[in-house]
Amino acid sequence: MAMTSSGTATVTLPTDEQILITREFDAPKHLVYRAWTTPGLVRRWWNANRGEVTIAEVDLRVGGVWRYVMLADGGFEVAFHGEYREIVPNERIVSTEVYEGMPDGEAVNTVTFTEVDGRTTLTILVQHASKEDRDAHIDSGMEAGMQDAMDLLEQVAVSLR
Repeated sequence: MAMTSSGTATVTLPTDEQILITREFDAPKHLVYRAWTTPGLVRRWWNANRGEVTIAEVDLRVGGVWRYVMLADGGFEVAFHGEYREIVPNERIVSTEVYEGMPDGEAVNTVTFTEVDGRTTLTILVQHASKEDRDAHIDSGMEAGMQDAMDLLEQVAVSLR
């Protein structure tokens, strides 16, 4: 299992098609879940300090869709969208994820929220269709932004106490 981590979240590559992100938060899981799924709160962390979130749409139901768009500091737009496949409130979300710049590279994300003693471990298993798609995701530079977004997500969740 390869390791690619450089920040507070751990990134591993369990298989040729998967990325596993693990991050612990100093907040209970219902607050991390709320920050993860509430559009106004997503706007506060998803940009990873790299621009302004212009769209954060969440239709949190099986078959519902989500879409996040950011105007990045360089003046270009970054957009992702997906569809919810499974939702267990405060526990687990399974959804597709498509980077609109590469619409053929759909991944399936399984996000799990586990709490021990008021601290939450968030795991995100990203399942790609191929090693090439997985490697393109890793090579996109996603990790630095993800690390910063996770730090902001923790700040937002803690602020909800």
